Amino acid sequence: MRLIKRQIEGILNELRKQFPVITITGPRQSGKTTLVKKVFPDKPYFNLENPDLREFALADPRAFLKQTSGGAILDEIQRAPVLLSYLQEMVDQDPLPGKFILTGSNQFLMMRDITQTLAGRTVLLKLLPFSIGEIGSIIQNLSTDELMLKGFYPGIYKNNLNPTIAYRSYFETYIERDLRQLLQVKDLYLFQKFVRLCAGRIGQIFNASQLSNEIGVSVPTIKSWISILEASYVAYLLPPYYENIKKRLIKSPKLYFYDVGLAAYLLGIENPQQMSRDPLRGALFENMVIMDLLKARFHAGLDANAFFYRDSHQNEVDLVFKEGYYFRLAEVKSAQTFTPAFIKGIGSFRKVFPDRVVKACIVYDGEFEGEMNGVLILNFRNFVDAFLA
Repeated sequence: MRLIKRQIEGILNELRKQFPVITITGPRQSGKTTLVKKVFPDKPYFNLENPDLREFALADPRAFLKQTSGGAILDEIQRAPVLLSYLQEMVDQDPLPGKFILTGSNQFLMMRDITQTLAGRTVLLKLLPFSIGEIGSIIQNLSTDELMLKGFYPGIYKNNLNPTIAYRSYFETYIERDLRQLLQVKDLYLFQKFVRLCAGRIGQIFNASQLSNEIGVSVPTIKSWISILEASYVAYLLPPYYENIKKRLIKSPKLYFYDVGLAAYLLGIENPQQMSRDPLRGALFENMVIMDLLKARFHAGLDANAFFYRDSHQNEVDLVFKEGYYFRLAEVKSAQTFTPAFIKGIGSFRKVFPDRVVKACIVYDGEFEGEMNGVLILNFRNFVDAFLA
């Protein structure tokens, strides 16, 4: 497979002229190493997952960094956080823009250490797996069910991997490698059960008490575990949108997964036929669409600014994108046929926030695209560009 141009390359090339250190986080195997080697081909590369290299860096940080005096790529920097203090000293002495490129797959550990040592010296970017737009030409012949089954991790496309086997390996590696770095989980079986139960709640309000009762662990443990899934780019909690208005609104987040393919694996879906019949197909479709918008925002170096809306009468909008005082709305449906009932939630939102909605969309799996009552009707493959335009 040819090397895919990532959307993040544009902002990365701008920021390399402004900051001495660029830090790129994101899930394992999302393409961080490929990206930085492509954009910075002349910089020496050091992977701190390598045990010998890591031991050298931890034992004698100054000697290790001497070989990087002209700048370098330091991959998986959270494995040797002691280097950050010495990097601070180096860039303060010579604040050349784009000198050091740091990557890591654990945002909790990285953010804690970087904010303490490199504040004001680095810019933070997130690289997620492929977006639909980045691989549009590659996936144009895939059905929607095939696409949700495969997910968006680069290695699956590069090596034409069976997604079930690839995600099983990914999940087992995550448990063995990342989880042990983050927390000493006494019962791995219960944690794995928790992750699979989360996959079964995609698109639903996250309820720690309910999960606590079902698994048999405390609510604080559930909250700790969901923070682990967030920190390691497995799960994403989409916050609700509410203002100080009279209506009673939901104030708990909705649960999604960063990659729909991993979620499908955790649900035991192994082929497109199973996907087409699965009761959670609609939720997985919604997950895929919402994450595609987040990828566009993160890969442009921006905050998500994304929410959902639901009131006590179950009027809901799946995606509320805030632009200052104004909103863009998207309601996501996995159906292939549009019906006017899809617009109900958008209409309710407009009544609560009159004159503040600048664009509203129905995103679905059908071929017809047009407009009805001021609402755009879009196929999900064309959603992000039209939504943000």
